[in-house]
Amino acid sequence: MNKPLSMLADQVCPQHAALLVVDMQNDFCAQGGYLQKARGYDVGFAADVAVRIGRLAAAARIAGATVVWVKSHYDFKYLTPAHIAKRRNEGCCLEGTWGAEIFQLAPAGDEPVVVKHHFSGFKSTRLDDLLRARGIRTLLMTGVATNVCVDSTLRDGFFLGYHIVLIEDCVGSNNETGHQGTLATVRTNIGTVASSYDIIGLWAGA
Repeated sequence: MNKPLSMLADQVCPQHAALLVVDMQNDFCAQGGYLQKARGYDVGFAADVAVRIGRLAAAARIAGATVVWVKSHYDFKYLTPAHIAKRRNEGCCLEGTWGAEIFQLAPAGDEPVVVKHHFSGFKSTRLDDLLRARGIRTLLMTGVATNVCVDSTLRDGFFLGYHIVLIEDCVGSNNETGHQGTLATVRTNIGTVASSYDIIGLWAGA
């Protein structure tokens, strides 16, 4: 972690912190999902990430922090031509399919689910309005892929003025170089990298 716990404690105060769970969906995370089946990507890391996110989300609920689920629908009817050109074939996280469902986790109660059609959870969605209405000032970033949708969302969040805390053991990617690159960028230029255990400990102490 690159910030003393005493300094981080104020930023992650549950009253103004939100845990964002980004793209924990079957097509990105599951054996037999699109990335594993169609592209041969190694998604073996995802099950452990899901367990740790589940533990952190449970702690957030107890502490009174906001939990927001961000998920993708990548039907070609929603995408730009440039995005379609990189997507190759239609079939990833299609609306209403098993692949688009949340992997090994589930929102609780009235926790909001924000659907996106771009890498960033803020692009053309209600996410910023939802967070500001709840007085959120800090985003605790979790999910996949570290270097794609998590990265895009945290950058836009930073540009919008939110404090960024990237939860190192609650993000993952099949691209280790990209994963480490995002961690390094956040540490140096954007915010804080912390573990789920750091955050749970701070909430328990509070």
